[in-house]
Amino acid sequence: MCEYCGCQSLASIDELTREHDEVVRLISHLRPAHEAGDVARMAQVARETAAVLGPHTRVEEHGLFPAMAEDFPDRIATLKAEHRHVDTVLEQAADGAVPEDPAWPDRLMEAMELLRDHILKEQDGVFPAALSVLSTEQWAAVDAVRDEAGGALPRPAATADA
Repeated sequence: MCEYCGCQSLASIDELTREHDEVVRLISHLRPAHEAGDVARMAQVARETAAVLGPHTRVEEHGLFPAMAEDFPDRIATLKAEHRHVDTVLEQAADGAVPEDPAWPDRLMEAMELLRDHILKEQDGVFPAALSVLSTEQWAAVDAVRDEAGGALPRPAATADA
């Protein structure tokens, strides 16, 4: 995804970006399952996606977005609404459930298309803007939310200088 502005040099943005990459990877498993009519596989992918998005969304909504809401109120409101929509569709497959609603697979595919577009908005807009807008204290607050929320992906090992 985005690599032009240097925002991924910040650990906070790098971790959010790695989570985006994982979500895009997971979404790629949905089309074959959808075409095969494998709703159980789609539900499994939905649960895996939700596991990555849970802490990710918490970091954005409780750390990053509040720091940016004053400067970009409409953009942040839209992103939060998109989170709600995606979460609602994913929650229908929570706790091992395979949704019985015959319209759910198509709603999931639509929500994942929205999520892909949402990721691009964050990668190409929000993250670079955050680099120029957030103060050191605001980045510390984002990091504090990450520490509380954790993450579904392993953190990269720190490199030691020789």
